[in-house]
Amino acid sequence: MSNESLLMIIVTGGIAGWLAGLVMRGSGYGVMGDIVVGLLGAFIGNWGLRAMNFSLDLGTPVLNRIVVSLIGALVLMFAVGMLRPRSLRERAGDVWRRR
Repeated sequence: MSNESLLMIIVTGGIAGWLAGLVMRGSGYGVMGDIVVGLLGAFIGNWGLRAMNFSLDLGTPVLNRIVVSLIGALVLMFAVGMLRPRSLRERAGDVWRRR
């Protein structure tokens, strides 16, 4: 793996994590948090799309990676949000509310 590809992985992970933070929380998690969420989201999104035999082609490979990472990061954040100890009423009413 070259330095350029490693940098590209970090940048796309950061963008996907930041976008997922904007959608689910209304703000990001900071630079390192966004990168971690985006990278974990890339693994989850890639695995999920392959499991469903779904292919994504938006024109450019970078945009494809960002969208797949965003999908995975949103799934990750939704699952983590559902695992936090809260009542069922709070979970159902607070899933899409911005803080």
